[in-house]
Amino acid sequence: MLCLVGQVVGVTQLHDVVYIVYACSSRILTFNATRHHELPDIRVKDFEFPLDIVACEQTSQIYVAAYPARVWRMSAGGGGIRLWWSQFWSDKFAPMKLSVTSARLLMTSLHTKQLMQLDSDGNELRRVQLPDYMEPRHAVESPTGTFVISHVNTQLEPKQSQISEVNTAGEVLRQFSGSHPSSLSDTRHMAVDSDGNIFLADWHNHHILLLDAQLTLRGVIIDKHQLNYKQPECLCYREQTGQLLIGFHDGVAVFDVVRR
Repeated sequence: MLCLVGQVVGVTQLHDVVYIVYACSSRILTFNATRHHELPDIRVKDFEFPLDIVACEQTSQIYVAAYPARVWRMSAGGGGIRLWWSQFWSDKFAPMKLSVTSARLLMTSLHTKQLMQLDSDGNELRRVQLPDYMEPRHAVESPTGTFVISHVNTQLEPKQSQISEVNTAGEVLRQFSGSHPSSLSDTRHMAVDSDGNIFLADWHNHHILLLDAQLTLRGVIIDKHQLNYKQPECLCYREQTGQLLIGFHDGVAVFDVVRR
């Protein structure tokens, strides 16, 4: 366990430093990734409600989504903090969760049921309108350029969490809803590797699932006993080391993940 704090809403790693944001705080906690000792906090003026944090290895930049409808950017160590993206007055898009592929930032908006992808300069590359029944939580870009989305399906009764792959036009290519007796329930966050495998935080079921690039279940890779019955809020996968960082209500833990 790296730390004990309030509700962790985002965790990421850039080089040898882990960055953690938690609800209703303007502080970003930092830890050495190998020794796990605490480093000086980063304080970001003017944001108090962070929603997620991600890092881009290619540009050595860190992005933080915060309420209301803003994204902040900083360099490694917290230098050069600035407001990087904000909602245009006529636009209803409000970022909820973030992911990075190469130097592209992907954001989800629950209110508009859209994805927005930006380049490293903050220019909008594309906006994907999702089907009306999807209430998106988190999304990642696959190695083939499609988007994998964790969402609630409001057409189902009762409402149910699903994982869907869509193309750039928002058309559904395939879906995963879990398997009996463990259907998905409140899947809040994902991570993707270079082969398109998906690590999925299944919050209500207290475990981490691994799906392949076709959204076929490969199994539970971290179970509720390993998580001490904690509910996973967010993920960060480090393919270089095979480590998975998992944020919970009260802290962050690191697991070594072996893929077969």
